[in-house]
Amino acid sequence: MVNWSNIWDIFTFDKNSPLLFTSGKFLFLFILFYSILLFFKNRRSARIVYLTLFSIFFYYKTSGLYLLILLFMSVSDYIIANRIQSQSDRNIKKSLLVLSIVVDAGILCHFKYTNFIEQIISDLANKPFEVENLFVPVGISFFVFQSISYVYDIYKGVGVKAERYIDYLFFLSYFPHILAGPIVRAKDFIPQMKKEELSITKEEYNTAFLLIIIGLFKKAIISDYISLNLVDRIMDDPIMFTGFENLIGVYGYTLQIYFDFSGYSDLAIGISLLIGYRLPINFERPYLSATPTEFWRRWHITLSLWLRDYLYIPLGGNRKGKARQYFNLMTTMLIGGLWHGAAARFIVWGAWHGMGLCIHKLMAQINPSIKMFRNEMSKVKGTIATIVTFHFVCLGWILFRVDSFEKAWNVIRIIFTSFNWNLIPEIISAYHIQISLLLLGYILVFLPGKYHSLIFGWIKESSMPVKIAILVLVLWVILQVKSSEIQPFIYFQF
Repeated sequence: MVNWSNIWDIFTFDKNSPLLFTSGKFLFLFILFYSILLFFKNRRSARIVYLTLFSIFFYYKTSGLYLLILLFMSVSDYIIANRIQSQSDRNIKKSLLVLSIVVDAGILCHFKYTNFIEQIISDLANKPFEVENLFVPVGISFFVFQSISYVYDIYKGVGVKAERYIDYLFFLSYFPHILAGPIVRAKDFIPQMKKEELSITKEEYNTAFLLIIIGLFKKAIISDYISLNLVDRIMDDPIMFTGFENLIGVYGYTLQIYFDFSGYSDLAIGISLLIGYRLPINFERPYLSATPTEFWRRWHITLSLWLRDYLYIPLGGNRKGKARQYFNLMTTMLIGGLWHGAAARFIVWGAWHGMGLCIHKLMAQINPSIKMFRNEMSKVKGTIATIVTFHFVCLGWILFRVDSFEKAWNVIRIIFTSFNWNLIPEIISAYHIQISLLLLGYILVFLPGKYHSLIFGWIKESSMPVKIAILVLVLWVILQVKSSEIQPFIYFQF
């Protein structure tokens, strides 16, 4: 007998079970969605409407009635952008741009920072009061930034305008990227919407399959397993563990957050490619970076570019002298830190990276032999610089994972004062599976590019039965290692 209540649950919102790419419910819905999509292969308008409706449904499944915020912003910014383009008076255009930014940023700040501000006021007044616990709609940081960039580009005269409201709503709500990026620019995405026929080449199918396999492997096998069985145990209560275990916890989280977020990006790009739309690359092996500057060219690339183009450059960039450049860098990174989370530790994390960028640029200015990128260095210097930069990034990630400065300090203090070398064999024995997966992850992270190309090339060029066997194997391993609950992607909280 069919259990209709379970089927109905697939189409209703459950805050305790949001729709994730790694869930069985999404697989079922995507197969159904994709089967219907093929009927609109040669009908552009109908295809846009269908994709938009599914995207809205997908967002409803993750955030419920907070979908109304997305719909409101799509109407508001579409109207404002049209008014900006039709105006000839520069002051009116600027006023409309400011209105758009105030509305969008106001919505974002209300949901993300109300609790934070109330807590600060409570602490300053030394009078505790009940802090409102607001639910932060999933992906709000991403679609707000995307909408701001659209209006700003129209204002600057460099944007590509959506012809119809449905086109803009589709651009803003497109389900593969709405929850955690990549942050897409209208000039890159809207032209793709204009193609009449949905055509996908064999190369695109192969690339999409490869990205989906890689994304599932990173997220559901490596990241989730070491998170639940290693990182969470240690980082939640660091004083209960030795310095060696805390060091493993730091390395574990460093790998976890990279595989979790880049895994999502791989899945998003792969799924989108199957639908017929290209999304921009978001990660380019960031832990191979030899300097902080290079790291931010490789990590969360679409956010880095957004901060550069819509914050750093409008502040003056490097056009107003070195002192102003360092101020702009620090301001950009502080805001970037606050974007990631409403807590002082995220601001300090932003300051940590801002300081790294400023010091590196200052050293390069004083000594021109200091390079910006690894490929400009000798092999020995590049390796040493990569090790230093990697541990600079690791220290920053501690602030991401713990929930207080005290815990962050405890992690660092215990690593340097209570390493307990004699217990290392026992610890390795107790965590042999977790450490093995950790080592496997880092081997893949630091594996020379030519070997990546060989492995990925073999998977892409393999026959369909081999591809299916690889997919089945990955799904089987996921079932073996998964916990009772599907783990949300880390960047959903931002």
